[in-house]
Amino acid sequence: MKIQGKTALVTGASRGIGRAITQELAKQGMQRIILVARNKQQLLKVAEVIASMGTEAIVLPLDLTQTVDVNIAIAKTWKLHGPIHLLINCAGVAHQSPFLQAKLPKVQEELSLNLMGIYSMTHFIARRMASKREGRIVNVSSLMGKIGAPTMATYSATKFAILGFTQALRSELAAYNIKVTALLPSLTETDMTRNTQRFRWVASMTPEKVAKVLVDSLEKESPEILVGWQSHLAVFGNRLAPRLLEGWLQLTAPKSIKQEMKKTIFSRGY
Repeated sequence: MKIQGKTALVTGASRGIGRAITQELAKQGMQRIILVARNKQQLLKVAEVIASMGTEAIVLPLDLTQTVDVNIAIAKTWKLHGPIHLLINCAGVAHQSPFLQAKLPKVQEELSLNLMGIYSMTHFIARRMASKREGRIVNVSSLMGKIGAPTMATYSATKFAILGFTQALRSELAAYNIKVTALLPSLTETDMTRNTQRFRWVASMTPEKVAKVLVDSLEKESPEILVGWQSHLAVFGNRLAPRLLEGWLQLTAPKSIKQEMKKTIFSRGY
């Protein structure tokens, strides 16, 4: 996909990987970027940076879990600014917790935003892309969409689901000349991950690196884009020796969380 002269919509654009993607797209010549996130003030700051690069920035504050509001906003945006050629679903949230201590409201938040938020936004835009017989959709999953990790059960579940969703759409939307791709970064230094306890011996990467890999890959037809050597190694290891990888994940899990898991088991008599 040639991005020059095209319009992109990026969710989760106010921070982290989403923000880095918008800046990389602007750097590479995207004509217009529609910035979607809940925080309007943060979006305005991103818009200022993008505008300084010569790209038109449109701020669209939205809560992706509010389906009716999203539908209305997308219809108005498409009418005012023309077709959206590239959709990047990057919005997401992660809550780290041993499964037995998981809080239902946080579980529901992850399911609503990480999965249903992507589903509804893609539905509204893909229908319009199909009428134009042109489009590219990138769903941001995670390495945890390939390999489930202790203390991240709900997050892993949503990211596995995104891969299945992406694979199904890839076949279904091909007839409309819509390409669908999944992006799978590993641990990335963002505001979200700073609030989690790290797995030992796992190196992190910057949002800028993830964004560059994605944008450089847009001209290719890859169904999945893995970012970083650790991601490639982990996926290969999971295919070759899944039990060995599972043991390694248990070994690298944060010590404090493993202790909490044991306390929960003993205190409840499991």
